[in-house]
Amino acid sequence: MLLTQLLLLTALAPTFRAPLAVAPGDGCASKTALAAGDTKSIVDTAVAAGSFTTLAKALQSAKLVDALQAKGPFTVFAPTDEAFAKLPKGTLERLLRPENAHELAALLTYHVVPGNVAAKDVVKLASATTLNGQRVDVRVVEGGVRIDDANVVKTDITCSNGVIHVIDRVLVPQTANVVQLAEKAGTFGTLVAALDAAGLKDVLAGEGPFTVFAPSDEAFAKLPKGTVEGLLKPENKARLVALLKFHVVSGRVYADQARALASATTLEGRTVALKATEHGLLVGGANVTRADLEASNGVIHVIDAVLMPK
Repeated sequence: MLLTQLLLLTALAPTFRAPLAVAPGDGCASKTALAAGDTKSIVDTAVAAGSFTTLAKALQSAKLVDALQAKGPFTVFAPTDEAFAKLPKGTLERLLRPENAHELAALLTYHVVPGNVAAKDVVKLASATTLNGQRVDVRVVEGGVRIDDANVVKTDITCSNGVIHVIDRVLVPQTANVVQLAEKAGTFGTLVAALDAAGLKDVLAGEGPFTVFAPSDEAFAKLPKGTVEGLLKPENKARLVALLKFHVVSGRVYADQARALASATTLEGRTVALKATEHGLLVGGANVTRADLEASNGVIHVIDAVLMPK
């Protein structure tokens, strides 16, 4: 099933943001021992290099070897053995256990972007959407390029089904789902209580992905006195469910994508208006005060008012 999903994803062009007008930094591996991989698959090239034994073992454990030997193309940001050694003690051993295969697969697919993205194109990006679903940040810094917090140390290792760029740290995706992220934040107490009362916590903790326009506690406090208390009463559950679903859109919609839309259909069934302004993004009249909070199953945008379906 996972292989099928990856093959479907590679049929889509990678999603990128905000080109940067800069030149690539030093560290391109145009003539390295790895360059011989241009007739081998990404997996075979990594195995032959001898410096990616942990990555190869992890791909095998997560049952992703066949996926990355498929046609692709793929762009892989490949952590070296030294990069894996930098993980906190016991992390790798835990991830390699059979019961954690799903978490391991999520981590590994966070290192893969669909398409063939050469170094000269990577440096023009601000971010890229991975096969995990989440985005990695791309930054050009003095002396090179960073993917999240990892430095790109070698680039453009050409393979039969894509390209490898070597990085010095393991990229770690967000593992908390949208509900867990809201609970951890400490600023969505009312929203979490409302989701619980509406019986929607399990829904939004599911596979998704979801885009949640999340009102802060301050946003709920702006409602007329007694409104929240009334909504939380069991007899008003249907109304509460409708209100909360009006804040959720199916799929991952990042802020730059939302700015290009006039509206989006919510889980409640009706559409919510979207509008880009010189100050940011408006969602149904509410201001997005913080955007693109990554979750394992979606993305959260914080808003300063509660959206009320008519």
